[in-house]
Amino acid sequence: MKLRTGIGYDIHRLAAGRKLILGGVEIPHPTGLQGHSDGDVLIHAVIDALLGAMGDRDIGQCFPDTDPAYKNIRSTEMLVSVAIRLKTNDYDVVNIDSVIVMEAPRLGPHIPAMKDALCPILGLDVRDLGIKAKTHEGMGELGRGEAAAAWATALIVKRDHNRGGKG
Repeated sequence: MKLRTGIGYDIHRLAAGRKLILGGVEIPHPTGLQGHSDGDVLIHAVIDALLGAMGDRDIGQCFPDTDPAYKNIRSTEMLVSVAIRLKTNDYDVVNIDSVIVMEAPRLGPHIPAMKDALCPILGLDVRDLGIKAKTHEGMGELGRGEAAAAWATALIVKRDHNRGGKG
């Protein structure tokens, strides 16, 4: 059994005229996250953690913002692509832990819906996906409500075909 870990991070500014999408869930808010895609910092951090665990390229290389194919794409679509890449390379996701940092709105009530959106894509039980929401206590651009950021760690395992299953 070969276990591998990865870490991911993302940050985007908030902007008027955009929907706020986090963890694949639209959250009512007067501003949304800027980005070439939907700007979902949580999914972007998870993608980078998974790609890093595989020793693969980062999200910007896999889904470049210079490619019009990714303009306004839902980040869940990019996550599906990464999940396929994992399976193709004989990896299973063991668990993911993450933190979203955003001053407002309160994200706690939306976490179950985020888990419901992401777990089927990743093949995870809801207990294997940690999502925590924190504020930045009024400090810096995150604390002033100008941006949102997320960190994620991922643990994956290489399937052992000689033993069948997860090793």
